[in-house]
Amino acid sequence: MNDTLITAPPGIPQIVITRRFDAPRDLVFRAYTEPELLSRWLGPRDHTMTVERYEARDGGRWRYVGEDAEGHLHGFHGIFHGTPSPDGMVQTFEYEGAPGRVSLDTYTFEDDDGRTTVRSVSSFPSVEDRDRIVAQGMERGVRDSAERLTELLTDLKSGK
Repeated sequence: MNDTLITAPPGIPQIVITRRFDAPRDLVFRAYTEPELLSRWLGPRDHTMTVERYEARDGGRWRYVGEDAEGHLHGFHGIFHGTPSPDGMVQTFEYEGAPGRVSLDTYTFEDDDGRTTVRSVSSFPSVEDRDRIVAQGMERGVRDSAERLTELLTDLKSGK
């Protein structure tokens, strides 16, 4: 599975995203937790991502801002729950354009003989909140991010 699988089960306030990367788990984990790497792959291709804060530790805060092609800014922030590790991480996620609609996001990084399957589960307070995120174009950002991460991991494996 190199395609990104996105599911939003009917009646359940969750989005589940799964993607396999042709890279070792430790390298994929680094890409998720090192701000200088995160800014290189996160978000749609036509956005520039600035990581303002990224404290990957229990209780640590994070915030990043994406700038689209028209110069509009899109801020996101949250808090880590537990210390992130290659086994997984948990954080809250809030899009500043829809304040008060917070999801709890859980990531797992499964090692598969030199490849890594990343699975994220985003849990929302309601199906309506989940559906709003989907309607705001979340899928495009997820798919672009996965492709950009694939490219970054290829570069990192080759020493770039």
